[in-house]
Amino acid sequence: MRRIFHIDLDAFFVSVERADNPSLEGKPVVVGAHKRGVVTCASYEARPYGLRAGMPIAQAQRLCPQAIYLSSNYERYTAVSAEFHRMLASYSPFVQPLSLDEAFVDMTGFESLYGTLNRAAKDMKGRIRSELKITASVGIASSKVAAKVASDLEKPDGLVEVPPGSDADFLSPMPVEDLPGVGVKTAKVLQEALGVKLVGQLAATPSTALRHVFGARGDLLRLWARGEDDAPVDGPEAPKSIGREVTFDEDSGDLSFLLPLLRQLTERVCADLRREAKKARRVSVRVRYHDFETVSHQTTLKQPISHDQGIYDAGVAILMRTLKQRKAKVRLLGISVSDFVPEAGQIALFEHQDKKFADLSSVIDKVRGKYGFGSIQTGGAMRLGDRKPGDRRGWAWRESPPSPASADGGSNLPSSRGKGGDGRA
Repeated sequence: MRRIFHIDLDAFFVSVERADNPSLEGKPVVVGAHKRGVVTCASYEARPYGLRAGMPIAQAQRLCPQAIYLSSNYERYTAVSAEFHRMLASYSPFVQPLSLDEAFVDMTGFESLYGTLNRAAKDMKGRIRSELKITASVGIASSKVAAKVASDLEKPDGLVEVPPGSDADFLSPMPVEDLPGVGVKTAKVLQEALGVKLVGQLAATPSTALRHVFGARGDLLRLWARGEDDAPVDGPEAPKSIGREVTFDEDSGDLSFLLPLLRQLTERVCADLRREAKKARRVSVRVRYHDFETVSHQTTLKQPISHDQGIYDAGVAILMRTLKQRKAKVRLLGISVSDFVPEAGQIALFEHQDKKFADLSSVIDKVRGKYGFGSIQTGGAMRLGDRKPGDRRGWAWRESPPSPASADGGSNLPSSRGKGGDGRA
């Protein structure tokens, strides 16, 4: 019978900050983009005050003014995450990253190496604590869904092992909202339409009744409630899109600010794109106005490209059309690329010019890789000057939302639930 681990780093962003600054231990700490952003992670000391992921920083400050508020440092979090996933790969070749701070690991048949899988889990937790200075919670079960639920039960620093073959019994007494894929809205529908409050009741509900309310998704919910999830632990999926976005300290409609900012974002996106050895056919620009109305427009390129200038030119055209449709101040700007092809898989229509830009980008990437991203700045980006949205370390980058995709290569099991800032992470 399969034995699946779900490993989840506790309050990840805050934990990284505490590893770098031990004086933060024991204090309520909140990580977010900046004063106009949202909470991305709240420490366990801050959560009794109602702080959670996605809450506006301003609201969090009203609820818990005594907390220490820190800007996000995604480059640091990404580096620690890479160490975490490399560590997991030393235990099993079957690792499926779900986000920066969580992963599934298939440990089936590895008892002969570690004695017991419980001992292996304790060894993982010990290494994460000693090498990364972070605690982790681990769930062990026969299915992904039960392992994920188990890892939530005793946070922080928990270890819950579900005996082989007893996933359904383990899940049965739990509220349906504890089941991955069942949020507040779905739980409300289950209760009002079917009288279902517990996972065991969901497991016993006829498929026809669930299908009538939820369509094909009803069958999936019933299988998960019964602990039946045989989807394999697959490696990470290739990204469906690559993007960056940033929220401003002050709303702005000034093109002398917005265009250089778009250039800065584009250069980050294109560097990530080239790192993936991909070219993109589609460019999207996202704008959020001062009143929180958010619009996103896109364009399809004639040829797939990966160089900064072509992506930026497309982004500028989209942005200008967007701002023409509504003349209002902007609080957030983002750009993303998608519809990828392999870097060497297409011949550009204007091959000479495309190659010139590609060669220049390659040189810039090498210099930045050696001396840091800020070691080279283009003229367009430098026009931003000292007006860029900053934090204590520089740019307060916040990744664009990922494209909708199966999180586990088959079961559509959600990869996270308010990661970093909800009541469980």
